[in-house]
Amino acid sequence: MGAAEAAALIPAGATVGMSGFTGSGHPKAVPQALAARIEAEHAAGRPFKVNVWTGASTSPELDGALAKVGGIAQRLPFQSDPLCRQRINAGEIDYVDIHLSHVAQQAWFGFLGPLDVAVVEVLGILPDGRLIPSASVGNNKTWLDIAQHVILEVNTLPPRELEGMHDIYYGTAIPPRRKPIHLEHATERIGEPYLRVDPAKVIAVVPTHHADRHTAFAKPDADSRAIAGHIIDFLAHEVQKGRLPKNMLPLQSGVGNVANAVLAGLLDGPFEELLGFSEVLQDGMLELIRTGKMRAASATAISLSPEAMREFTERIDFYRERIVLRSQQISNHPELVRRLGVIAMNAMIEADIYGNVNSTHLMGSAMMNGIGGSGDFARNGYLSFFVTPSTAKGGSISCIVPMVSHVDHTEHDTQIIVTEQGLADLRGLSPRQRAQVVIDRCAHPDWRPLLQDYFDRARRSGGAQHTPHLLGEALTWHQRWLDTGSMRP
Repeated sequence: MGAAEAAALIPAGATVGMSGFTGSGHPKAVPQALAARIEAEHAAGRPFKVNVWTGASTSPELDGALAKVGGIAQRLPFQSDPLCRQRINAGEIDYVDIHLSHVAQQAWFGFLGPLDVAVVEVLGILPDGRLIPSASVGNNKTWLDIAQHVILEVNTLPPRELEGMHDIYYGTAIPPRRKPIHLEHATERIGEPYLRVDPAKVIAVVPTHHADRHTAFAKPDADSRAIAGHIIDFLAHEVQKGRLPKNMLPLQSGVGNVANAVLAGLLDGPFEELLGFSEVLQDGMLELIRTGKMRAASATAISLSPEAMREFTERIDFYRERIVLRSQQISNHPELVRRLGVIAMNAMIEADIYGNVNSTHLMGSAMMNGIGGSGDFARNGYLSFFVTPSTAKGGSISCIVPMVSHVDHTEHDTQIIVTEQGLADLRGLSPRQRAQVVIDRCAHPDWRPLLQDYFDRARRSGGAQHTPHLLGEALTWHQRWLDTGSMRP
């Protein structure tokens, strides 16, 4: 049936599990038809909202379209759409920010409530009813398993050669029936190439022919290249010390320009035969595979720029042998991250002098995107880097502060902080030792004296000295920016 007919099958107040992860593999037609229906219902004076669950962020055609018409009541677990963000911060959408590895299990446990409808993009349906997954897997397996009803969008535009690139694992279970996940190598296959669905639950099949949203990445700037250089030098040092093998350990890289700059820096680095074990395969990792620097990679989604997507499509037979796409409950699973010894690299908004990291909130209250998978990898990785330029907003904000305005990753989960100024290795250091290293190596020179002054006065304050703070002053930097547009006193 058509998208409008399928959207008419979704009732007001329904919880809808959509496919999609970082702009790839999301349904293209039904969300827009649903948005049009919601807009018409609102114009007629009838309330209509739905709860939206996904794998991660999607695109303006899904999050943006539904947010624009005020059609989202609840959203989880991650988003990056400007309109959606605006409504979240206005208190119009209840946003549930969840570690990506936790979503499927919380849904299975029943913690999130029932899932009424799944809307999942696939590339095709086999004669026996199995489904060919698209460019992302995300939470699709779980949505298909637990939803009361299923709507399938069959997209004929992506290359059919994606078939066989996926590894869908059906061995997870709810406690106490859980068993170890028998994956011992980053690109090992432990499942099957197809998704399953009970045909009795399928209420609509909608044909589409639309591309994913491919966003061009900005070229790495000087700060990104400097951050990449610090990380690569550090990794070489760890190899020299015998704490890493020469081909390192599997790499995880978050989304964005800094992450791509680090991966681009590895092209000229001394490391060979690399492996990837990440959430998203972006341009930088694709380039490492293309040049032979990276042997193979595992992820839950492919999210490329238009240029990189053309390269991927033209040489898809080459990449099919070197890329595995899994469910995000496997790609982000703490058990596997710990076992494989993943080296994690993720962006942050700010860090404080003691190593606490804020990766989600601006000035303590405004949601940016969400925690995503950074916590899955940070707490469980063999090495974990958090990266950011040392300043923001033209230098009016220091990204190294006395106390973060929101905590996503505590000092106990933070190993290494990197800015363009330098790298602070916090492993094995007490809080006061960490503070001095962060100030000396990561803070911008314009802000370093102010941070040092705060730390010195906190140590002289007469209070407890394990983690010295001036509580009446610790968050005044953020308040000053809200009041004056600058953190400067």
